[in-house]
Amino acid sequence: MEFLAIVAAFLVGIIMIALAAIRSLVVICPPNQVAVISGRSRALPDGRTVGYRVIKGGRTIRIPVLEKVDYMDLNTIPIDVSVSNAYSKGAIPLDVQGVANIKVSSREGVLENSVERFLGRPSEYIQQIAKENLEANLRGVLSTLTPEEVNEDRLKFAQTLIDEADDDIKTLGLELDVLKIQNVTDQVGYLEAVGRRRTAQVLKEARESEASQEADAEEAEAQARRRAELARVESDLAIVEEKNKLRVREAQLEAEAVAEEAEALVAGVKAKVVAEQSLEQERIQLQQRRLEADVVAPARAEKEALELMAKGAAAKIIEDGAAQVRVLQQLTEQYQEAGSDAQNIFVLNMLPELVEQITDTVKGIDVDRITVIDGGAGGTGNAIPGLVGQMPAAVISITEQIEAATGVNILEALTKRNGNVVDLDPAEPPALEPVE
Repeated sequence: MEFLAIVAAFLVGIIMIALAAIRSLVVICPPNQVAVISGRSRALPDGRTVGYRVIKGGRTIRIPVLEKVDYMDLNTIPIDVSVSNAYSKGAIPLDVQGVANIKVSSREGVLENSVERFLGRPSEYIQQIAKENLEANLRGVLSTLTPEEVNEDRLKFAQTLIDEADDDIKTLGLELDVLKIQNVTDQVGYLEAVGRRRTAQVLKEARESEASQEADAEEAEAQARRRAELARVESDLAIVEEKNKLRVREAQLEAEAVAEEAEALVAGVKAKVVAEQSLEQERIQLQQRRLEADVVAPARAEKEALELMAKGAAAKIIEDGAAQVRVLQQLTEQYQEAGSDAQNIFVLNMLPELVEQITDTVKGIDVDRITVIDGGAGGTGNAIPGLVGQMPAAVISITEQIEAATGVNILEALTKRNGNVVDLDPAEPPALEPVE
């Protein structure tokens, strides 16, 4: 058991020694420091060969015996910058006090300059070097500016100083964070005189400005009153114009209303007339339809009936005529067949009708008695003249009328038919019946 304890203690010791050795070989650099490992050569980006390498905010392993490690702080170093009797532009001596903050630059290419110049140096040394360079740059910048420019525009002065000192600071491997000018004075009272002059100028300008402001105020007040009066007048004028426009508009609206009323009245009358015309047109059409129904239609129907009756009568007449034509044709054929007796047959056939026509002339005459008077020819014989002379005057008149109407002498036709003379005794005339 004791042997095991000894072995375990030995192993623990070896492990502790190994861990310590490893811890001494591992280089861990915090962010506010720079680890410079010297001992081996390396080439820089600008072509130079140096015997160190730089680690910023990281870790690495150094080779024991061949490499060693040094650290540089990146913390800010405050510097009080002041110059006395530094001549400005115009040969005016000035006293300037300011404050600056510098640090070791961590930029690539600038860090190597600080390593070569300040590795192993305390911060007080770096502070002193930076202060001397800044004061020299400050005197150089003051020689290019007037006291007024230095005093009045300190931001511009500080920026000019930063631009002037930047190259020198970078050459040293440092970086200027802040530079502020705190105070600018002189030992000859120049700035005080300038201040009094500027104060007087300011007071003068203030009095002039005050007077000008008062004049401007009075003028502005007068202008304001004038504008107010003009505005009031323009307002009154605008009100009058608007009232006039209102009256004109009211008149226009009244005229338009009257015109529209008249147009409406005319439209109403026109509509009434149109309605009456339409009604009258309807009445005319109704009257036409009534006339058509009461007069035209019956007349047309009567016309059509008369036309039909006329056509019927005409058809009857035509048929009667055609029948008479056929009868006449047949009579003609019979007369042609009868030969010489045709005329006598025709006369005898027509005799009843002729006698009826002749008796119709005395129809309606009331005859009480007929007396036949001899014509005075005397004697009897077979000759026709003797026969005619013995006939009564009425018979002679009838035969003459028949002869005049037909061109046929009935007595002569009868004589030729019998072959002798008819003897009529005038002493015994035939008795005639009264014809009503």
